[in-house]
Amino acid sequence: MSAEAHRYAVFGHPIAHSLSPEIHKAFATQLGIHLSYEAIDAAPGRFEQAVRRFFAEGGLGANVTLPHKNAAFALAAKRTEAATRAGSANTLTPLVNGAIEAHNTDGSGFVRDITERHGFDLRGHDALLLGAGGAAKAVAWALVDAGVQSLTIVNRTPERADELADAIGEPARCYTRYWDGLDGESFNLVVNATSIGVLGGSFDLPTSILKDHSTCYDLSYGVAAAAFKGWALAAGVRPDWFRDGLGMLVEQAADAFERWHGQRPDTDPVYRMLRERF
Repeated sequence: MSAEAHRYAVFGHPIAHSLSPEIHKAFATQLGIHLSYEAIDAAPGRFEQAVRRFFAEGGLGANVTLPHKNAAFALAAKRTEAATRAGSANTLTPLVNGAIEAHNTDGSGFVRDITERHGFDLRGHDALLLGAGGAAKAVAWALVDAGVQSLTIVNRTPERADELADAIGEPARCYTRYWDGLDGESFNLVVNATSIGVLGGSFDLPTSILKDHSTCYDLSYGVAAAAFKGWALAAGVRPDWFRDGLGMLVEQAADAFERWHGQRPDTDPVYRMLRERF
């Protein structure tokens, strides 16, 4: 890649595992756009300095992953509604005055994947969201905007679930339950946004929360989604009605790409390429 290529990057810690460089380069090849996209490992104490240096040196856009999404939101002078709702950012764009804009594509990426790729019409359905931090906030707002009949949020720390439901502010549609208080409830869609699959633990949930044709969706993919998938299949979910977050990753990347380049790539070829490996 020549020095004239426009520079983009993803920041995280660690970051070597990130698929973002591969995804964005595939999009660029598809659309004939000349760019470089690198993975930058920035320790938490040096994240803001690294981002500002990247943009000062000509960077035109940055994605952000764990553990920096909250810090990315905090450093921005301008924040989109999606970022403000989530309280975090995964997409940073430099502005003409040297300021930085923060945006969040988690919610839009999730909805586009589950509705367009997997054909799940969210309208009129009852959804259960496990988790209330990180990407869960963006997904909660997206589910409500997409027209679910009800959204129930549970979290190991119930106060965080209450805060999220209060922020959404639709008590007739969005409410909380205790993790161990789901007996008697049932849902068309169960979304895992917890870190149980990464940090360890069990999904000690009653199988009665699933209906005959329920779909389960994990925001993670690969090994990180294995624990929730195991619970879902053991509870009776059909294997083809379990979805992981690989498609969400591709769609949220496409949202950022379109924001920076003004063109939306075809995500299906990139998704199929990655699906062969994950």
